[in-house]
Amino acid sequence: MATSVVTGGAGFLGSHLCDYLLARNHRLICVDNLETGSLQNIEHIRDPAFTFRNHDMIEHLEIDEPVDFVYHLAALASPIDYLRLPLHSLKVGSYGTHNALGLAKFKRARFLLASTSEVYGDPEQHPQPETYWGNVNPVGPRGVYDEAKRYAEALTMAYHGQQGVDTAIVRIFNTYGPRMRPNDGRAVPTFIRQALKNKPLTVFGTGAQTRSFCYVDDLIRGLVLLAESGEHLPVNIGNPEERTLLELAELVQQLVGTSSEIVFEALPVDDPQIRQPDITKARQVLGWEPEIGIEEGLLRLLADQQPETNRPTAPPPSAG
Repeated sequence: MATSVVTGGAGFLGSHLCDYLLARNHRLICVDNLETGSLQNIEHIRDPAFTFRNHDMIEHLEIDEPVDFVYHLAALASPIDYLRLPLHSLKVGSYGTHNALGLAKFKRARFLLASTSEVYGDPEQHPQPETYWGNVNPVGPRGVYDEAKRYAEALTMAYHGQQGVDTAIVRIFNTYGPRMRPNDGRAVPTFIRQALKNKPLTVFGTGAQTRSFCYVDDLIRGLVLLAESGEHLPVNIGNPEERTLLELAELVQQLVGTSSEIVFEALPVDDPQIRQPDITKARQVLGWEPEIGIEEGLLRLLADQQPETNRPTAPPPSAG
């Protein structure tokens, strides 16, 4: 039985990863300080192979048993969180990644860093391949998250090159699914929360900026494939189906059947205008590509949130 440590394991992605690894018969040590994660995300787990540790990864972590994999997902990934705690965001990216890498080195474990498409900033190359170095504003409000992840990638490669740690880096593109916090500020949970309450759907700018949304089940499958591969350089994991945020809002309107109108607000500083992964490397190296389209994924998410009698049963015609 392999033993895996998942930092940020009580968060949105981390809790789904815990479920997936437990289903594959891993011994699982879930580490989270519950700043943005929640015990509700893991309260359903009743498995003797599962242990929860309430711990902040900016502090040294001791594990008194063999470890085969360290999945480092701990981060303040939502804008409302890293803008609320900018210094802690930087510390998680630096001290937190250093401590997670140190654990992997000591245990001779395979290490996977959950990085982000935000390392590309507002990209000048479209779609974004792993070879693109990015266009990031280091002194803007998003810099505390973007640069923390860029530093974490550099630190990971340094541990691999100098210390011989077996490392992998995944660049995660926008992911959605059950257990996302409804008020975390990201587009999908925000639109769904507003639509279910018949409130106006708030779109920033003109809504012409694009994103590529990946359902959580596809993302987790890709993370584990990468962790179990021999790849060391970054790999994009995301759904290359690109949508404007206005199209996403209109699709949520249709799926929910809401009377909500769409309203427009000022665009946040340094908000990327385009975002689409080039997943050629994931296809070639991992044999991975997403299986769940945006309409099916949103229906699954709505089914998780709505009462049985009010669930949509089939997608409407495409929003474009």
